[in-house]
Amino acid sequence: MIDFVHIKVKAGDGGKGAVAFRHEKYYPNGGPFGGDGGRGGNIYFEVDTNETTLIKLRYTKSLKAGNGGNGMTKKMHGKDGEDVTVKVPLGTMIRNAANGDLLADLTKPHQIALIARGGKGGLGNVHFATARNSAPEYAQPGEIGESLELQIELRLLADAGLIGFPSVGKSTFLSVVTNAKPAIAEYPFTTLEPNIGVVELPDERSFVLADMPGLIEGASDGKGLGHEFLRHIRRCRVLIHIVDMSGENQDPIDAYRIINEELSKYDIDLENKTQIVVANKMDDENAPVYLEWFKEAYPDLKIYEASTLTHQGLSEILYAAMDAISEARKAEEEQTEHEEVVVYRYEPKRPDFEIVNLGNHRWKVESDKIDRLAEQVDFDKDEDTYQFAMTLHKLGIDTALYEAGARDGDQVIVGTYIMDYTE
Repeated sequence: MIDFVHIKVKAGDGGKGAVAFRHEKYYPNGGPFGGDGGRGGNIYFEVDTNETTLIKLRYTKSLKAGNGGNGMTKKMHGKDGEDVTVKVPLGTMIRNAANGDLLADLTKPHQIALIARGGKGGLGNVHFATARNSAPEYAQPGEIGESLELQIELRLLADAGLIGFPSVGKSTFLSVVTNAKPAIAEYPFTTLEPNIGVVELPDERSFVLADMPGLIEGASDGKGLGHEFLRHIRRCRVLIHIVDMSGENQDPIDAYRIINEELSKYDIDLENKTQIVVANKMDDENAPVYLEWFKEAYPDLKIYEASTLTHQGLSEILYAAMDAISEARKAEEEQTEHEEVVVYRYEPKRPDFEIVNLGNHRWKVESDKIDRLAEQVDFDKDEDTYQFAMTLHKLGIDTALYEAGARDGDQVIVGTYIMDYTE
């Protein structure tokens, strides 16, 4: 089952602005004519309701969006870099692997989240003409696109989830009441990943039903595939608990007790979820006896008798589940009226640099982004040096240095270059 992957993403870098001048017949001394660089491509994640696992990302180590094209003469803009859109299932959660911050919780069909933003294109020299310098030989380099390591987790979203021990008839139940086609066989763990279908009732109501792979004793401690499946169960509004009343594989009384103990051990909230308890395989000759014992053990429990083989009792179960789901949806709506629910939160902007005090009036600006910018500057040209200094000022580095304690005459190291600080 593929519901947890790590992947590196890199948005595209912005293209360089162009240094160009107007050389036309009637403009022999034309001014700057360089266009801007194109924007780097963004990386998006989008919900695709046809996807049910993250298997397509299993062997993908990294994704990179396209870089922006460089600016051209005649003020022509460089081409924007190609965006990358990653299709993922409903219920996908995306975190920054470096700090665990939640970047997106994709809970709606076709929802799109911007995860890595492409760098802005650099401005061409046409933007830098001044009264003192009508022919600037400087253009901005493009910004570096954002780079992140992501932790992607799928927590299945379904209105109702089928739970119970392996081979109690969950997959058969799903195949009978929906259009899903799960693998079905008479041995444990036929289902190794959740299957999803849509139940459509005659009264035109409908809900999403998921077949959760069979739990075993010790699932809450991670035995079998316990933790992987319990994560999915947490997000279901209602649980349909299938109990095998044939007694062929396990005592139904013990089976019901063990499953509920595993749910409460994993998450106490699961104990409070509405359960529709289904006594399945009532077509078996031993089922009536086991059902009588089961009712004696749980006298306050409402039990729905059914046989997925003969389709007995299924309609009553589905209507009961639909009513419980409607109540759960209503409660959620009332709760969201009083609470702000953030479905998608873009990572807050953090400073692109850090000021380090090296002692003896020496400071270092640590920043991969600024180091890369510095490598593209020709410090033998006054114009380039001036514009680079202005870039540092706009990024707030001057203020940050002063607040850290830098004063006139201190040395500031940027990349491999040493500059003098001036208040």
